[in-house]
Amino acid sequence: MTISQLSIFAENKPGVLVEITNELAKAGIDIRAMSIADTSDFGIFRLIVDDTEKAKSALENTGFVVSVTKVLAAAVPDSPGALTDIMQLLSENDINIEYMYAFITVSKKYAYVVLRVQDNESAAKILLDNNIVLVSDDDVKKL
Repeated sequence: MTISQLSIFAENKPGVLVEITNELAKAGIDIRAMSIADTSDFGIFRLIVDDTEKAKSALENTGFVVSVTKVLAAAVPDSPGALTDIMQLLSENDINIEYMYAFITVSKKYAYVVLRVQDNESAAKILLDNNIVLVSDDDVKKL
């Protein structure tokens, strides 16, 4: 089970994030999670949104380069060590994490960690087999 993540390639200069978030707002898109990785000239703005295709279209129509990547989102119980348990499961099964970021919901029962790994199916099976709840695109729309 995977979710869709947008990666927007953007010049690293003042006002670019305003342009991106403004286009999403005009399109009625809710941002659920975000991460920014940058260099001195360009950055990658990664987003989990409530409507991936609509967001991608809105941004591409204004000239942004956008890609969609399938990632995992695991529900992490709100308790010390819960994230370590997930990291341990993946490590023991030789699954490398390329990057990750997290977001929380108002329920306060879980934080959600977004994981980019090389093999989503294997990682999802390992996590599901160990009673880790994974989030779907439909779940993201309901958050």
